[in-house]
Amino acid sequence: MKIIGKLKSVIYSNDTNGYLVALFRVQKSEEEKLVKKTITIAGNLLDYKLEVPVALEGELVNHEKYGSQFKVSNYEIILPEENEDILEFLSSSFIKGCGKKTAERIINIYGSDAINIIKENKFALDKVEGMSDTKRDKIYESILNFSKSSDTILRLKNLGFSIEEAGKIYTKYKDKIIDILDNNIYLLNEIIDFKRLDAIFLNNYEDKFDKRRIKAIILECMKEVSNRMGDIYYDKEAIYGVINKLFNVYVDYELYLEYLEELEKEFLIVSSDNNIYLEENYQNELVIAEYLKKIANKSVKEYDYSENIKKLEKKLNITYNDDQKKAITSSLNNNITIISGGPGTGKTTIINAIVKLYIEKNKLSSIDILEQIALLAPTGRAAKKMSMSTNLKASTIHRYLKWNKDSNDFLINENNKNFQKLIIVDEVSMIDNHLFASLLKGVHSYVKLILVGDAFQLPSVGPGLLLSDLINSDVFNYIPLNLIYRQSENSYIPYLAREIKNKDLSEEFLNKKDDYNFIPMDSKNISLAIKKIIETGQIKGFTENNLQVLAPKYKGDNGIDNLNKMLCELFNPSNGQREIYYGDILYKEGDKVLQLVNDADNNVFNGDIGFIKSIATINAPYRKEIVTIDYDGNLVMYQKKDLKNIKHAYAITIHKSQGSEFDYVIMPISFNYGNMLYNKILYTGVSRAKKSLILIGDANAFYKGVLNDYGEVRKTSLKLRILNEFIDT
Repeated sequence: MKIIGKLKSVIYSNDTNGYLVALFRVQKSEEEKLVKKTITIAGNLLDYKLEVPVALEGELVNHEKYGSQFKVSNYEIILPEENEDILEFLSSSFIKGCGKKTAERIINIYGSDAINIIKENKFALDKVEGMSDTKRDKIYESILNFSKSSDTILRLKNLGFSIEEAGKIYTKYKDKIIDILDNNIYLLNEIIDFKRLDAIFLNNYEDKFDKRRIKAIILECMKEVSNRMGDIYYDKEAIYGVINKLFNVYVDYELYLEYLEELEKEFLIVSSDNNIYLEENYQNELVIAEYLKKIANKSVKEYDYSENIKKLEKKLNITYNDDQKKAITSSLNNNITIISGGPGTGKTTIINAIVKLYIEKNKLSSIDILEQIALLAPTGRAAKKMSMSTNLKASTIHRYLKWNKDSNDFLINENNKNFQKLIIVDEVSMIDNHLFASLLKGVHSYVKLILVGDAFQLPSVGPGLLLSDLINSDVFNYIPLNLIYRQSENSYIPYLAREIKNKDLSEEFLNKKDDYNFIPMDSKNISLAIKKIIETGQIKGFTENNLQVLAPKYKGDNGIDNLNKMLCELFNPSNGQREIYYGDILYKEGDKVLQLVNDADNNVFNGDIGFIKSIATINAPYRKEIVTIDYDGNLVMYQKKDLKNIKHAYAITIHKSQGSEFDYVIMPISFNYGNMLYNKILYTGVSRAKKSLILIGDANAFYKGVLNDYGEVRKTSLKLRILNEFIDT
């Protein structure tokens, strides 16, 4: 549908991507009922202007919150064509140096073609009586600037970009766009997916061996290796081999080395010996080392907390062991402290004690606590765990730094810092170098920084091996926790985790315990056995709220996807509740689901688990389905297209379970998982269980998985950066 009219007023606008909600007065439309009506429009309109004719393409929709809207898919600013409209336009505030009389003289000479004639040749204005050079240039520039955004968007669309992509590009690059399009379209990779850019380049420029393309491919290959392997630096020969493998394009090796030199001169990569870094990865390591040195070098007054700890033990009816007391005291008496330990070693207990003693020592009021203490974690569930254990507010790091998902940057940064004095970060093993560098940029050097985690868990999804590198540098106050607290005399979960870590399984892993059981089972019968275990367990209190099935991968008979199909019918069978299909996946009201991406706007993050509260169908004027998901009281609404951001969560991958704990965990064990059944993934899965762990499958597969070091080594140089920084002092 196409409508023509004018923007009357703006309700909402997003400066990052040009998204706009506004009131629009319709002048022309194929839908007669809209003519001379004021309607609400929503879409990407760049450099918009009120009271200027514009043609919109799109459809009428019914927004779940805001009612009927015209959803804009395309737009075009309409330059006036009738003499009366041209007169109004030329004498408006948009055109500098042109009053009504000058406008009349222009129209008298050029009529309805006036605007196009001026755009093509500014000297055409010299024929107008009373026209000076200054006046002529002002009128010409005003007309060009008025239509510039429309012309730019049209060019982007003609190249193959969508209106949404064009909006992001225009908003970010403005006057630089034309130069980028003329010289190197791959510079847009900061906000547009590389494969999308590459396809547009090949459609418009044809030469697949173009230097600009090959250099962009080199950078993309480095990013791909970082994302897959977690490496910070790369061997030159290894990246050369990846180019042909990923993009099926052969580049002469000498030419490849020449391109590397050019990329380094352009400050896009850093070369050291035979290794190369992406500039961002290199700088993140330098930032971490530099900022940690600044924090560590701040003077600190030591205080004897022994009496305070005794009082706290009495108040909480708890007894801390020597390692825990050391961790509590040294954390409060040092600027930087790292606390690492496996399950059952009391990390949460220590965090709670540190916070309480800090508040007591500094006599903090409720307002002071918010202003001086920040409890942070990489995931929403880990932050919630901190909050529940301390009874204080905790936050994801992204939320603390005010992450903007559209621009993918943080509003809290080196130029706009937060002011907290005590920051405790949990689950540090999950944090990559970029996020940690961003956190350090966003806080002052007077901060007391306490990093808590389990160095043996799976490393971060993003590049780096942060926690291990910090510990191995051996320059920070480091407290390892080794003593395990038994849940009962016959408990085994934390001891099994330690045996996995040490690659030294005892025969106890085959024996039933109060909190543990290994059930031998053929691979083909695992799924059915899990079903029977849960059916029996439901009588004893197993629910989808307290039970979690964990597996290493999505595909295969015992993969996440197949397990979820079975578990959906077990926990939430079809019983008349509303349903919705997304591809071949059926979601029902009451289903347990997992968020797959960070969404700071809705306060829901990768790894958060919720339940589908409702599925609503809106029929007028167009059919639309809205899925509302409840994340522990936070209701988030999804349109059907947004369901790509969730999956069923009755069974989830062990990677996605990091930062979470579950009362009851069931883990299938099968040779079919291949190399995904390895030491750290088994350790991480086992350590998710709080009260009960059931392993079901092949004991030999489990044993070999414990000995499998697949995916353990990452290429990082943070330890070296830290040592260099601290040695210089």
